[in-house]
Amino acid sequence: MSDAVGILAIVGLGLIGGSLARALRERGAVQRVIGCGYREPSLRRGLELGVIDEFTLDLDEALDRADTLVLCTPTLTASDVLEKILPRLSGGAGPLVTDVASVKGSLYRTAVAAAGVMPPRLVLGHPIAGSERSGVDASRADLFVNHRVILTPVEDNDPDAVARVRAMWELTGAEVVEMSVAQHDAVLAATSHLPHVLAYALVDALAAAPDSDEVFRCAAGGFRDFTRIASSDPVMWRDIALANREALLGAIDRFADHLQQLRDAVDAGDAEGMHETFTRAKNARDAFADILADREKG
Repeated sequence: MSDAVGILAIVGLGLIGGSLARALRERGAVQRVIGCGYREPSLRRGLELGVIDEFTLDLDEALDRADTLVLCTPTLTASDVLEKILPRLSGGAGPLVTDVASVKGSLYRTAVAAAGVMPPRLVLGHPIAGSERSGVDASRADLFVNHRVILTPVEDNDPDAVARVRAMWELTGAEVVEMSVAQHDAVLAATSHLPHVLAYALVDALAAAPDSDEVFRCAAGGFRDFTRIASSDPVMWRDIALANREALLGAIDRFADHLQQLRDAVDAGDAEGMHETFTRAKNARDAFADILADREKG
């Protein structure tokens, strides 16, 4: 299976890139792993941990040597890196390229604006897995097991390239699904980007309160569980919010309207209205828990 991915180049060696390298190594699916980026300390750390075999600060060198190159940088940085490598991908040349960014529309627009069409061997993707921890030290081989990876292939993509990216992620234990670029960004705005915005906003609001020390001392498990994601990398989530601005604003506005309805019910003492909202939410959350349980069994 060592030729499944060939020589793998990871651009941006953090939690996701490091976990991908570990997972493919564990399956014997890579010949060699090259780390590439701008921060030498994190690359050296990846070498020490055995996540990569070597590293380079030269993006062109990584492109020259890789069979498969995965962009694992923050979303806005991924667009900048993509602009630099697009000239090397014209006409189907260069390695197979994919990414892990949480927003697809910005990368798609970058590619089409620079190349005129989507390069055949550039397949955009997004693993729905992560942690509030970041960096290569947090990487682990089982991060993607029983998690979804969303690919957003377009008409200009080479079907073989799409199949190879799908096979790569399936080797990590992930379930691979496909959807359009627009659908991906709308779904992720609602299910991932909005929850992070809410967690950050709640913690920031409570931290600014005069009695914040007492509030946090009295906080229990529910607060801990809901706000865990506010410990995520602020730079990454700032970039995601900027890159997916339109879809995120729509999700925020829909939530704000719903929250206002609930506030009105509380203000009016509308016990029935509150009970209906809470019951609908409980039923939906229980159904989601069943989906997660079935996925873990599978």
